[in-house]
Amino acid sequence: MTADSGHPAGQPGTAATTGQGVTIATQRARAAYILVAPALVLLFAVAGWPLARTIFYSFTDAALDTPDVYSMVGFSNYLTFVDGESYGVLADPLWWRSVINTLWFTALSVTFELVLGMALALLMNQGLRGQGLIRTAILIPWAIPTIVTAKMWGWMFHDQYGVVNDVLSRLGLIDHAVAWVAEPSLSMWAVIIADVWKTVPFMALMLLAALQTIPSSLYEAARVDGASAWHRFIHITLPLIRPAMIIALIFRSMDALRVFDLIYVLTSNSEATISISGYARDQMITNQSLGSGSAASVLVFGMVAIVAAAFLYFNRRLEDQE
Repeated sequence: MTADSGHPAGQPGTAATTGQGVTIATQRARAAYILVAPALVLLFAVAGWPLARTIFYSFTDAALDTPDVYSMVGFSNYLTFVDGESYGVLADPLWWRSVINTLWFTALSVTFELVLGMALALLMNQGLRGQGLIRTAILIPWAIPTIVTAKMWGWMFHDQYGVVNDVLSRLGLIDHAVAWVAEPSLSMWAVIIADVWKTVPFMALMLLAALQTIPSSLYEAARVDGASAWHRFIHITLPLIRPAMIIALIFRSMDALRVFDLIYVLTSNSEATISISGYARDQMITNQSLGSGSAASVLVFGMVAIVAAAFLYFNRRLEDQE
């Protein structure tokens, strides 16, 4: 094994090479590409090809029942102007209502999930007795299918027979039955509550796994120096679990931005709660417009990609500052 500049291999500033002059790093990179190539091909077949078809159809006037009969219409499905009037997805007030609903739902649900998930993770990291049973019980909401969760919470929020109204009335917080999923001002909160209940376990377990990698010696040294619990959390816990927290936030934000089934089952995709995915579904299925539905789906994909890129950029900036 040799190295550049005559230095022994493995010393700083050298690049180990093989007998053919190819660096070890280059060989490892080639091997990595070869190993992941089957997965990349499968990913393209499963995700890339449907995405390409969706983008293509977004520039056509195809109908859902006749996808092979179409004409190219350019960006008309996104936005076009005819005789001073605007048409297309971006000109539809319902689209912008669905964008606001989705962003509001994502911001609130992910924030609540992060706070409650952090609290549960810190609690489970204290070495309590019966931790295995606690973790198993916490996983139950996450394991329940979303549609089942929506139907269950739909009955709990029922204005006549729901347990939520019953408990609130017994506590004296309400004096009449509340139609949680039918009242426009309350239906989004009902969806958020159901989503937080289901997905807090995911956030808690992700953060718990990160917490358990922190050496206890760091906390012991901080206690000796007189650091309070809050300072230990701010200066030790948060910086060390930040990578896992960013990954969890990316996953949850992407899921929240693509939410459909929970809203559709719980509130029948009403205008007060319609999401961008629900809007795309209505365009494609209800209106039978494959072109408009595809355009809306492409916009959904763009929003999700932008949010994920923003999280990664923010995390990289924090790492560079450190």
